[in-house]
Amino acid sequence: MRREVWSLLMASALLNPSVASGQRGLKVYISADMEGVVGVVTDQQLGPSGFEYTRFREFMTQEVIAAIEGARDAGATEILVSDSHGNGQNLLIEKLPQDITLVRAWPRPLMMMQGIDETFDAAIFIGYHASTDNPNGIRAHTMSSARLASVKLNGTPMPEAGINAAIAGHFGVPVVMISGDDAIVDEARKLLGDIEGAVVKWSIGFHSGRTIMPEAAYELIRAKAAAALRRLDDFSPYRLQTPITADVRFKNYRPSEVLAYLPIVERTDSHSIRFVGENMVEVSKFFEFMLYYNPSLSP
Repeated sequence: MRREVWSLLMASALLNPSVASGQRGLKVYISADMEGVVGVVTDQQLGPSGFEYTRFREFMTQEVIAAIEGARDAGATEILVSDSHGNGQNLLIEKLPQDITLVRAWPRPLMMMQGIDETFDAAIFIGYHASTDNPNGIRAHTMSSARLASVKLNGTPMPEAGINAAIAGHFGVPVVMISGDDAIVDEARKLLGDIEGAVVKWSIGFHSGRTIMPEAAYELIRAKAAAALRRLDDFSPYRLQTPITADVRFKNYRPSEVLAYLPIVERTDSHSIRFVGENMVEVSKFFEFMLYYNPSLSP
């Protein structure tokens, strides 16, 4: 009997090196956007009506696969991916590894970070872009390029990477790596510290840039994801002081007027509102309500 048990333990160790070394495998969260994907410069790559969207879904999917492979190179054994662009139905699920799980479509209480919790060791951001407050960056915006002119948390202008890092930080999870253009990598590092950054293109303007080629991007992302997780002890969760003040400025005045009918919302000027949340979960739920509520919603 002892020999049989020993044989089973040895077989398990050979199949899973983390067992042999006595280490627990890493659990990794990957949030994937599309504006920061290699080669993306205009809306022609970003939605079903764009003539290049079908091809660029492939590139987005391959960048996520590269991040998964890099995470596995560093010992990740459990991975959750969030399809966080547009309609949330961009990634080609039949091409993703069959042992991951995937979050799709909207709305979601935790937005681009739905599914994250205290059990994750690290978060990785793929295909991200700069904030709406940033004068640089390809397709730079925060949450809505059509509706929002500024988003701040506790007075600090936020890219989506900052908002999502704060959600991860609420659960004690550090962001360790980001990919996108040079503007968002620089912006994220200033906000989050010395995280790994995969620059796959360089901003020339809102709708123009200089880009590397897809295969080169996949290799870079895989290498950066692995490097980040191998130095996991260098990173700390991004935690905001609570309660959290969220200031949002709209491009039009009516949203601020109507949202201020809610007693939890203060209208700070003709285009702006303020919401104070107990924590990032409350702020995230408010943002999702702000962006998605419509009385004509069905079913």
